[in-house]
Amino acid sequence: MSLVSEIPAASPSLVAEHYARRLAFETDCSDVRQAMTAGNADFVLLDVRGPAMFLQQHIPGAINLPHGKMTARKMAEWPDDTLFVVYCAGPHCNGTDKAAWRLGTLGKRVKVMIGGMTGWADEGHPFEVG
Repeated sequence: MSLVSEIPAASPSLVAEHYARRLAFETDCSDVRQAMTAGNADFVLLDVRGPAMFLQQHIPGAINLPHGKMTARKMAEWPDDTLFVVYCAGPHCNGTDKAAWRLGTLGKRVKVMIGGMTGWADEGHPFEVG
């Protein structure tokens, strides 16, 4: 028996349930890019890094809103059913986790764009400056 199969794999139904739950919390750079370029983005893309980093470069169409600035008053600018997609510098940054937590505590729907700026660059997608 290999180390791979030493612990039995989950049943197909548990696998489907696990990944459906995971996808409810996450999206990726490719899916965000596809939605943005096709003009069917049904979410608000939030760059949760600081303003200086945002000005250096950011994902086209993103709004800069650091997690510390996410207040009930600020988030009331969007309809209650808005889906927010948050990103930060990359997998080494927990800014997306803090933003998702904050949005959740404010009763907002949110997904994390895994990979952040690093993932976006790795996939060869363009950035905006300013």
